[in-house]
Amino acid sequence: MHMAGESLRILVLGAHPDDAEFHAGGLMLRYLAAGHHVKVVSVTDGSAGHHRLDREQLIAARRAEADAVRSLIGIEYDIWGFPDGQLQPTLEVRHRIIQEIRRFQPDLVLTHRPCDYHPDHRAVGLAVQDASYMVTVPLIAPDTPALRRDPVVAYMVDLFVRPYPFCADIVLDVGPQFPGIIGMLDCHACQVYEWLPYNLGILDQVPDDAQQRRGFLSHWFGSRLRTIADRFREALVRDYGPIRGKSIEMAEAYEISEYARPLDAESRARLFPFVP
Repeated sequence: MHMAGESLRILVLGAHPDDAEFHAGGLMLRYLAAGHHVKVVSVTDGSAGHHRLDREQLIAARRAEADAVRSLIGIEYDIWGFPDGQLQPTLEVRHRIIQEIRRFQPDLVLTHRPCDYHPDHRAVGLAVQDASYMVTVPLIAPDTPALRRDPVVAYMVDLFVRPYPFCADIVLDVGPQFPGIIGMLDCHACQVYEWLPYNLGILDQVPDDAQQRRGFLSHWFGSRLRTIADRFREALVRDYGPIRGKSIEMAEAYEISEYARPLDAESRARLFPFVP
């Protein structure tokens, strides 16, 4: 069980700056509100996702945006130098992830599924999968002391069904955290107000006024969280009961990786005390 005063450590290994906020903002805010330690790592430099800025301009913009999130909610936020859009699950990437997990010693690691739509996401997910056991092997990346036990690893939600659908082992009501999630995403202006709307063909819907832009973001991203809640309604009812489970409007979902430490009843209560 989660003990009063115990400090937990959550490490989010995403492919790009904003992946953690986009997929796990509610869970991060829950951990922070409980006094726990949250660290975000972007494995790539985020230098590919734009239609006007060149790579050097985009690297600078995305580092500034990550700094804004860091200051806003008070977390560690690292951006590694692997080129965006070119990531492969190489030994170099795997060893860097092994070293990061060993040094940070997280209780919970969040990452992408290895069958996500984006090749960078898939590369990070596979590298984390391959690192999960190896963090306990002393002769692998021997310059960093091995862990005695690997952490629990959970995949952040996606809605793809091939080669197999996402399994919602943990579902989280994030309605109360929604304003905070929007605040974090608002920091990533070059993505949520420029690149993603351009890529989705809705750039003409983005207002110029800052307050109206946040309204646009709230409507757009709120629709995503509502879709997740609807997709995993059975899991919400399973965990929250039929009355509350049917009324939850916005959700995040997580699938536990079978390649790392199992999530037994004790560790579930310890790591997710805010989920019934």
